[in-house]
Amino acid sequence: MTSVVRPVTDGRVIRWDELPGPEVGARSGSVALLPVGATEQHGPHLPTGTDTIIATWLCGRASMATGAIVLPAVPVGCSYGHGREMPGTLSLTPELLADTVHTQILWAYQTTGIRRFLVINAHIGNAASLSVATDHLRLEHPELQVGVHDWARMTEPLWSDLVSDGDDWHANRGETAVMLAIAPDLVRTDLMVDADDEDRTRGLVFRYTARSLSRNGVTGKPSEATPELGRKLVDEAVEALVALVERARTEEPPLS
Repeated sequence: MTSVVRPVTDGRVIRWDELPGPEVGARSGSVALLPVGATEQHGPHLPTGTDTIIATWLCGRASMATGAIVLPAVPVGCSYGHGREMPGTLSLTPELLADTVHTQILWAYQTTGIRRFLVINAHIGNAASLSVATDHLRLEHPELQVGVHDWARMTEPLWSDLVSDGDDWHANRGETAVMLAIAPDLVRTDLMVDADDEDRTRGLVFRYTARSLSRNGVTGKPSEATPELGRKLVDEAVEALVALVERARTEEPPLS
């Protein structure tokens, strides 16, 4: 398979916010992609916008291949799990994130007629809010079709690679490799330090913030990351996302 990290010349990213209003409105039959990320500490070597960068990049490559329209990303998610002790984190409340996603999709539908939306999530802490947002939409607007998909779980092999150095993965081998592939200028390799010891999240009864789990904000072993691994991971993720978009074009409710 040809690496999708190399420049693509036979397509372009169709970004909602770069089109004139009438051209957006003419895309009522499109599948729309909503990248949802986070702004939070990612250790000393990765940017705070890592999750948003990954989600937006993947949606862009899927748009190139399929013509799906990419909505403006939600750049601040629910990052309560990182607490307030480590600098760099911003967070919405879980309720506000749910309302933001719900409202953005609803406005997109009401102003364009687009009915098919895929929310591409790149931060596990957003999961509960995204479930709430889409619960409201599927009950209150059954004419819409909205799905939420974590990029990291697009395929089982992809997930296995990403958590190979610890189930509690953050700024780890896989995530660092992806950033080396798609945004190498933002990775501070001179500051890359592995987690100070093993994964501390196993077998816990309670939930804790990052400061109770990691001294440097890192879990796993970013020192093992390579651009080659990153290209492998994003190639697999993009291939799966493109297939998802193609299925989303035609899927109808099982009973209608």
